[in-house]
Amino acid sequence: MTAPRPLPPADERGDELGRLLDERACERLIVVYAQLVDFGRASEIADLFTPDGRWEGTELLLEGREQIRTWFTRREQLARRLSRHVFTNVAVDVGADGPDTARALSYMVNYRRDRRDGDPAPPLPADLPKYVGECHDRFRRTHDGWRFASRRVEVAFRRGAR
Repeated sequence: MTAPRPLPPADERGDELGRLLDERACERLIVVYAQLVDFGRASEIADLFTPDGRWEGTELLLEGREQIRTWFTRREQLARRLSRHVFTNVAVDVGADGPDTARALSYMVNYRRDRRDGDPAPPLPADLPKYVGECHDRFRRTHDGWRFASRRVEVAFRRGAR
């Protein structure tokens, strides 16, 4: 894991406001990703990626926007699943791999419950997180704005079987 670089002194930074806006645009992609998957619009996640985007998980590799869309459309159809993806400790490094690129590291906590017949209406009983890990994101600035070039999800802790 590569830690984000410390910021250079203000007089060496150049366009401070531009860098902050770029960081915020990348952070927003992370937030929108979580909202889409948690609120039944996961198929739209593909639009947050570049056409050649890549999504990589523990046992899953999706390459290209269409593979990403197909997989997340199936996720969207799990109407019984209630989840909340919580992202924190987000550190964006604009220009990490050259102009019009950025990298981010964020921590992710996923609370998830598959509803069963007889479950009460939300709020459902709380439980331990399903998993805790981090996301390693690479972004590219496109003519449509910033997009994920890749997202790699690494799980550090997983709830055991019950």
